[in-house]
Amino acid sequence: MANTAQSKKRARQNQRRLDVNKARRSRIRTFLRRVEEAIASGDKDAAAQALKQAQPELMRGVTKGVYHKNTAARKMSRLAARVKAIG
Repeated sequence: MANTAQSKKRARQNQRRLDVNKARRSRIRTFLRRVEEAIASGDKDAAAQALKQAQPELMRGVTKGVYHKNTAARKMSRLAARVKAIG
């Protein structure tokens, strides 16, 4: 357990960051799930639109430190390839 004032403050900050990052990750996953669902339905226009909406969310996750740059790039690349392969 935190004893010093600094370690108590750090514990509070860490909890706050955890909550914020968890919300961001959840939001990003929702956008990615929408792309996956559109791909599964076979609707290329809907999939492309969902991908276009997911891309800035994923990149925002990179700037906020939730995802690594290469991880986001890999996810975008693989989704884009799957959207392109529809139809």
